[in-house]
Amino acid sequence: MKVMLVVDHPYGAQAWDNTPHRRSFAVALAHAAQLGLADAGHDVDLVDLHADGFNPVMSAEDLAAWRLGAPSPDPLAADYQRRLLAADYLVLAFPIWWEVMPAPTKGFIDKVVAKGVAYHEGNGLRPMTNATKLRGVTLITVMSTPKPLYSALFANAISKILLRGTFRKIGVSNLTWLSHAGVENKSPAARQAMLDAVQARFAKLR
Repeated sequence: MKVMLVVDHPYGAQAWDNTPHRRSFAVALAHAAQLGLADAGHDVDLVDLHADGFNPVMSAEDLAAWRLGAPSPDPLAADYQRRLLAADYLVLAFPIWWEVMPAPTKGFIDKVVAKGVAYHEGNGLRPMTNATKLRGVTLITVMSTPKPLYSALFANAISKILLRGTFRKIGVSNLTWLSHAGVENKSPAARQAMLDAVQARFAKLR
């Protein structure tokens, strides 16, 4: 299976090696997922939004292409679109900031998961139909807000936005959110257990 693994962190997809001030637990989790996918024999297409210099801003030209259902005029976004259409599974890994995703992930949704590319407009009870071959989508996130508080105060906003509000809407039904909260207060052993669990989970992906 071909898995598109999209990593969104300013330190980049190599920030998993625990170097002080250049490390990210969200990236470490993404790396654990990558290891698990490799263990299972999957073909991983790693996308590093920051290293690629992805511009998340929807320009006037981008919007015109979106309205027409045409490929993005942004060469990098167009490349991501081709790679998304080739993928059987999508994984998005990022930290949650101010209760939502960082700008590059939002830009990926706006510019890559686009009308005429990832979905087609329908009518009636099926306003959108899936144009990808995605069998599932998983979010891997890290946040400081405790999970019960995030649920009570913010109604699990990230899940509503990206899973229910985006991928389920276009017709992808196998949706998973792997949330990791309060990591900064966890012991090294507890953090390692989280990494091991993610690697094991993706090693079982079929």
